[in-house]
Formats: sequence, C-alpha cells, structure tokens
Amino acid sequence: MDLKVALIHDWLTGMRGGERCLEVFCELFPDADLFTLLHHPGTVSPMIEKHLIRTSLIQRLPFSRRAYRYYLPIFPRAIESFDLSGYDLVLSSSHCVAKGVRVPSNACHISYLHTPMRYIWDQYEHYFGKGRAGRPVQSMMRFLRPRLQRWDVRSNGSVYAFIANSRHVAERIKKYYGRTAEVIYPPVDFQAFSSSNRDDGFYLMVTAFAPYKRVDLAVEAFNRLKRPLKIVGAGQDEKRLRAIAGPTVEFLGWRPDFEIRELYASCRALIFPGEEDFGIVPLEAMACGKPVIAYGKGGALETVVPLRTSRPGGPKPEEADPTGLFFYEQTPEALIEAVRLFEAHRDRFDPVRIREHVKPFDRTNFREKIFRYVRMKHQEFSESRHA
Repeated sequence: MDLKVALIHDWLTGMRGGERCLEVFCELFPDADLFTLLHHPGTVSPMIEKHLIRTSLIQRLPFSRRAYRYYLPIFPRAIESFDLSGYDLVLSSSHCVAKGVRVPSNACHISYLHTPMRYIWDQYEHYFGKGRAGRPVQSMMRFLRPRLQRWDVRSNGSVYAFIANSRHVAERIKKYYGRTAEVIYPPVDFQAFSSSNRDDGFYLMVTAFAPYKRVDLAVEAFNRLKRPLKIVGAGQDEKRLRAIAGPTVEFLGWRPDFEIRELYASCRALIFPGEEDFGIVPLEAMACGKPVIAYGKGGALETVVPLRTSRPGGPKPEEADPTGLFFYEQTPEALIEAVRLFEAHRDRFDPVRIREHVKPFDRTNFREKIFRYVRMKHQEFSESRHA
C-alpha cells in the first residue's frame, strides 16, 4: 500500500508483548513515523528504533524515565497533542491511551487493542485498591477515574476499526465501548524456539511486576512449597515482592532473549498466575515444549490446553494432548494444589506435542493476517468516503 502511515504506541520502555506486535507493524510499514508518549532509547528492538520516533511532553517531564505512570492523569492530553495531518493510515497499538490519538477526517484509524485501559476498568482495584496505593493516590483516582473513563469511551470516535488480541479482550471492548472487534492473536517467533526435554528442577516466571500479574501469589506459593522458582522481570512491585520472597525464590531481573530461551528450555514448567488479556509468555514456553500452570481465566483459556484427569463421556485423558493445567482461584493454596497435581501427572506432557500446539500463533501468520485486515479496512474506509 502506497500510503503515508503513522504508528502510535503508548510508550517504548522495553520489549514485552505489545512491543512484539509493534515490531511487526514496523516491518510491514518500514517508512512509517512512530508516535509515543515517551521513549527510552535502547530498550526496544532495532526494528523499532530505526523508525523516526516522535515523543510527547511526557518525555520532558521530571522523573519520567522511572515514574512516568504517575503522569497518567495527563496521558490523554499528551496523546492528543500529536499532529497527524497528512497521514492516510493510522495504526495504533494500545493498552492505555494510544487509541485516543486525534486523527484527521481523511485518515483511516485502525487500533490493535491489547486491552481497554485496565487501570480504570476491570483491574482498578489491583492498582488503586486497599493496600495497593497510598490514601492520597486513592483519593485522587476516585476523582479521576470517571473522567478518564468518559475520555476513554469518547476517544473511540476516531477509531474506524478495532482489532482485539484475544476473544477475551474483544468481549471487554464490547462491554466497555459497545464496539465489535476482529480477533487476531499476537505473534510468537516460533522458529526462534525449539523443543527441550531438559528439566533442571526449577519453575519459571517471565513477567513485568505489575499488580495484576499476581507475582505475589506465586512467591507465597513457592515459599510454602519450598521448590525453586526463578523470576525474570522488573517493575513497580519489585521491592515489595523481594521483601516477601523466601530462599527458594530467585529474582533474575530482565534478561536478553537468548537467556530467556535458555531458561524456558531448562525449566520444569512455567507459572502464570495473573488474569491476562492474552499472554505471549505461555506460548513462548510451550514453543520450547514446556507445560504451563496458569490461572484459568482470561487469555490463557485461548492458548493452553488443560490436563483433564477425568472427563466423563469424552475422549480418554491420554487423547487430550494437554499443554498445561489451570487453577481457578487466585490463592496460594490453589496454585500449590495445581503444582502438586502437575507433578503427579508429569508423564502426560509431551514436549513435541506441546510445541506443535504453538505453530498457528507463528509470527508469519500474524503478519499476513494484520496486513490483509488493514488493507481491507483501508479500502472499505476509502470507498465509504467517496460513496
């Protein structure tokens, strides 16, 4: 497509799931300009960094490198400040405010939504509930939350079409915004991983230390289990998590991709205790043939095939080809029970079959689906303007 394209992303501070999607958008549109609230150079891939990156006023505010989330109340103003005059296509990658960018009437805006802004909708209590924030912050957010919600809904007026990263997110787009969304699952670099039979005896987490990730739940469970848990990640909850961790829990900080692949290959299983919008990490672990022990809600329900110890009237358990198992209460006790159940049935998990399950999520499939959908919607938008 011979178009002038603008890519919009909330912030560029590390390579997580949203940035993996953005990386593909950058491949599809190598001449696009990239707009973001703030950018920490060197924290994202060369494919993203080589684009012309324009930042907002957030970049210039004090302490924005470490404490940018405290500027949430002015994120809407910051994202609306970008001038997108002259662009034909706007493709936003949004989990916060990126979809709220102001778009000229002659530009087609397609938003790939990782989630409706979780801080003000369904995950509000995890961020600002009792014990999660100080009283001044709680008071401020009680005042700001309805205003941010109104802005979040109103800003959808610029979005011609939504893409959701899972059916779970599509349902929330319908619930909060009253809009429908095409579901295109995020990409996994399938070929970068290989099936592994290694088991060095430890369990693994790879995650940002955000409240809804429920790293605290895993730490408490493995304190009691007295089994080794290695955690790759960092974030705002790190100090609190380190304070409650016992001797079998090891924090590794962020690690480069090749080290994370090695950890996947040598772990016993991945622990995934949060309610995720989708969750690329479980698919990466499964691409290495590793089972996933996940909270049975959200995006994990769309990616993990659970172990069934009995299923009356259905196929025999050995025909189910499980890739993990679920627990259904976010408590240490439920996770402990799930780990013990997994260990009692470890012989039911075949690394080769687990890896094969991931193939449909390959990066190449994502790239092709995104390109076809964007081309179709832009053509539809253009025809509607000239009708």
